[in-house]
Amino acid sequence: MGAKKNFVIDTNVILHDYKCLKNFQENDIYLPIVVLEELDKFKKGNEQINYNAREFVRELDEITDDNLFTKGAPLGEGLGKLFVVTGNVESKRVYDSFPEHKPDHQILAVTDWLMTKYPKMKSILVTKDVNLRMKARSVGILCEDYITDKVLNVDIFEKSNEVFEGTDPTLIDNIYSSKEGIDISEFPFKDIIHPNECFVLKSDRNSVLARYNPFSHAVCRVNKSKNYGIEPRNAEQSFAFEVLNDPNIKLVALTGKAGTGKTLLALAAALRQMNEYKQILLARPIVALSNKDIGFLPGDANEKVAPYMQPLFDNLNVIKHQFAASSSEVKRLEDMQKSDQLVIEALAFIRGRSLSETYCIIDEAQNLTPHEIKTIITRAGEGTKMVFTGDIQQIDQPYLDSQSNGLVYMIDRMRDQNLFAHVNLVKGERSELSELASNLM
Repeated sequence: MGAKKNFVIDTNVILHDYKCLKNFQENDIYLPIVVLEELDKFKKGNEQINYNAREFVRELDEITDDNLFTKGAPLGEGLGKLFVVTGNVESKRVYDSFPEHKPDHQILAVTDWLMTKYPKMKSILVTKDVNLRMKARSVGILCEDYITDKVLNVDIFEKSNEVFEGTDPTLIDNIYSSKEGIDISEFPFKDIIHPNECFVLKSDRNSVLARYNPFSHAVCRVNKSKNYGIEPRNAEQSFAFEVLNDPNIKLVALTGKAGTGKTLLALAAALRQMNEYKQILLARPIVALSNKDIGFLPGDANEKVAPYMQPLFDNLNVIKHQFAASSSEVKRLEDMQKSDQLVIEALAFIRGRSLSETYCIIDEAQNLTPHEIKTIITRAGEGTKMVFTGDIQQIDQPYLDSQSNGLVYMIDRMRDQNLFAHVNLVKGERSELSELASNLM
């Protein structure tokens, strides 16, 4: 245990994780009053950020006592105290450098004031705002990102599936001939493979696409099967279909850059299994573009979100175009939409619902916080399968990055669970131009 520290918490940390007060061990936490004022602006609304603001205020109400503004309120056993710093504090170096009277500068000033008041203790600003961290460093104030839910190793998102060279060709022959597959104990990589991991086995004379099935403890062959008119174009897409079609796998993550087919594959697999579920639900978070908040867009709720949902409808249209316009498959899809068996909507609209016997696909999941993804997964009722798709290099939320977004956090926490599978799609299949742009720009 190191020396005790003082931490000043920015508003964005609370909006990211409303339980953050429990994550600073024995150290003391200081909340500038301006943080509480900013939180107040976020309390109304139906988005996760609004929910987090309300929950934090409730938690604060539970721990509040008369000492909050003086001696500090104890946060619990093994934890430090919480202080609220009211009014303006003295900080010549902050206000000389940043004279504009704004919340960020007031938060900096509180940190500087603590450094002066407690010169033998480290006082550190914790913020997810990169610009504020740069300002802090420019005037010699210690600062750091909120790293409690950061994933340290994101190397797995750079590569495709494993390829095991030099495999015994007889083992590969046996995988082809055995429907149940070959026991994992026969393979030298048995101790490093994750449940439901897909890979390629190669020998000097044959090869096979395979998956480790944790339910049967066997390495099984992966077939290149077509799903509702969509055929896999490469091994990665075959692996995606493999885990998307297995009813024993209740949680799937598909990652990859634009054009790798993540959402299309998930939707095609869901439609293949339409008789196994009461509903297929596609949803994606609304991330405002160019600072145009959804509240300022014209129309009713459905008209407001329509532009954000268009990419999901585009994927549905790709599947429809695999068939003749008058075909039974297209008619079935249209009937499903009319009867709400197939629903495409904004993620905010599913809050509070219990999703039972649903094939649920969450698109653009890299724009969700770890807490948001947890909230969605805990909505899963009996007979529900959840699929999260996303590109961790294309994050539109200002306080998330490739290490702290909910999608990578979920994969990191779930990858050893039998109910979970992750496939990373590297090969682009949208077009030569799309692939070129993804790689070069």
